Amino acid sequence: MRESDLTRAGQRGLPSSRRVGLGIMAMFGIVSLFAAACTGPSGSKSAGPAGGAAGAPSASPAAQVTITPANGTRNARPNKGISVVASSGKITNVTVTTGHQEVGGILATDQKSWHTNWSLHTGARYKVTVSAINADNKIATTTSSFRTLAAGATFSASTIVGLNQTYGVGMPITLLFSSPVTRRAAVEKAIQIKTSKPVVGTWIWDSDESVSFRPQSYWPQHTKVSFTAHFNGLAISPGVYGTSNLNQSFRIGNSLIGVTSTVTHKTRIFWKGKLYATWADSSGMPGDDTSNGTYLTIEKGNPVLMSGPGYKNVPVFWSVRFTWSGDYYHSAPWSVGEQGFINVSHGCVNLSPEHAQWYYDRAVPGDPITITGSPAAGVQGDGYTQWFYTWKQALKHSATHMAVQAGPTGSTLVEPSTLPAQAPATFLTGSKPHNFYAK
Repeated sequence: MRESDLTRAGQRGLPSSRRVGLGIMAMFGIVSLFAAACTGPSGSKSAGPAGGAAGAPSASPAAQVTITPANGTRNARPNKGISVVASSGKITNVTVTTGHQEVGGILATDQKSWHTNWSLHTGARYKVTVSAINADNKIATTTSSFRTLAAGATFSASTIVGLNQTYGVGMPITLLFSSPVTRRAAVEKAIQIKTSKPVVGTWIWDSDESVSFRPQSYWPQHTKVSFTAHFNGLAISPGVYGTSNLNQSFRIGNSLIGVTSTVTHKTRIFWKGKLYATWADSSGMPGDDTSNGTYLTIEKGNPVLMSGPGYKNVPVFWSVRFTWSGDYYHSAPWSVGEQGFINVSHGCVNLSPEHAQWYYDRAVPGDPITITGSPAAGVQGDGYTQWFYTWKQALKHSATHMAVQAGPTGSTLVEPSTLPAQAPATFLTGSKPHNFYAK
């Protein structure tokens, strides 16, 4: 949804390298900007006298601050924000308004500087009022009024997560851009994530037009998640700016995790954090091997029309997809006799009708499915494959190489070395080292 409207948009696919599932589209604009001026406290006025009478103790210098952009600036660069610096005295209050909106910022602990939290809106007029105090407790007020550059070229962006939808414990937050992003670190810093339960994760750049947030371990069950991408005024590349922000909220449902061994012909189902059942299965036959990897469910249908060698548009019931290339957990009454003994499918995981229906009824997008023991390696991008990476590998795919600590009040970037040691990864917590490589 945009800042001013709560809107739903349609599904949109990943650019070139992959496709993505259903999501919400939010449009953004981009502008070309020029350098903003920086001036001294031209609007400053002191509440007390500048000096004392002869023989009297000297008065302290009046508080002085510098506001950037300076008063009267046109075409200020919105991605630079607003900064206030006190050359003498301390800053006591900063008020920034644009229209009827107030703009927040951060005051340094020494009260000598202040800066806006996010980029400014494009094509907007801002008024800044700063109060500062000197050693004699005399207050000085400085103001600045300026305008940011209007929008020029624009870009669009979208997210694959739907408004208030429920997802599995592996679901990433994926954002797509219509223009290549060269200032990736700026994008990561511009996104705030709120979670009802503490979560640590990182941003992973899937391509120059796609970035995903993935937790260090699977999301806790029943976590409420929201995020705001502060893209209004953000430059994603030189001369390319956003014109609106993106907000979205969703939730994590019950934990449903499938682990399929192509060697034992068994699928273990973990439901709500515990082993629920072990089912006989039949995965891809030699030459059509089901590839190793930790995938996520994408979509489901009952039935799905499937085609392959010797068959076309056959209705297959209780089908849950986990790769773009066409791998599913699905009902296969024709192979019940082989299930548990031999691999006879064309790449899917064949289950009995009863087991397939049980899984189908509970599956939502983002439920992890791990395939092990295959001679075939999984392919990055063939589905939601962010869990192919170990935690260390995921951090290397972030532009900042920082971890994101999220909670009810928002998120911050932190050095990964400051985090508590992570317990060894298991099928219940996330990806295992190099689990997508052929064995």
